[in-house]
Amino acid sequence: MHLYRIVFERFADRLYAPGFSGRWNYDGEFVIYAGSSRSLASMENMVHKMGQGILGGRFTIMVLEVPNKASVTVVSQKDLPKSWKVESHYALTQPIGSAWYQKGESLLLQVPSAIVPAENNFVLNARHPEFAQVQIIAREPFEYDHRFIFFDKTLAGKKKE
Repeated sequence: MHLYRIVFERFADRLYAPGFSGRWNYDGEFVIYAGSSRSLASMENMVHKMGQGILGGRFTIMVLEVPNKASVTVVSQKDLPKSWKVESHYALTQPIGSAWYQKGESLLLQVPSAIVPAENNFVLNARHPEFAQVQIIAREPFEYDHRFIFFDKTLAGKKKE
């Protein structure tokens, strides 16, 4: 299975899990987020970077190869509360991801995307024994379309005023 992660070019040399909290994990839990497609990874990255004036930066798509038989825990959208997608409601999803991480039973947590719920993101447990089998098989330069970059700079300028 191929998964996709977009990072600043300077961070594309290796898979790194900094232990920062996210939608599906608490601080101190070493996970990596990836999308099931390049386009989903692009949208996920954009939504987190938009308004910072940095979409014109140098990005890289990391193409990850995960063994097809890798262990996976699936979180279905129907199992989540209605407001799980709201950014201020991370308290609804972090306990789910943290429980998965703490159990350590699977390498991957398959979760619905908050942006495109019919598509999936994956959380990789960097402390799981199977993580050593995850390989970066390609690094592809990635640039956002100039229209996004213009919009991003415009939003960033408004936040400073």
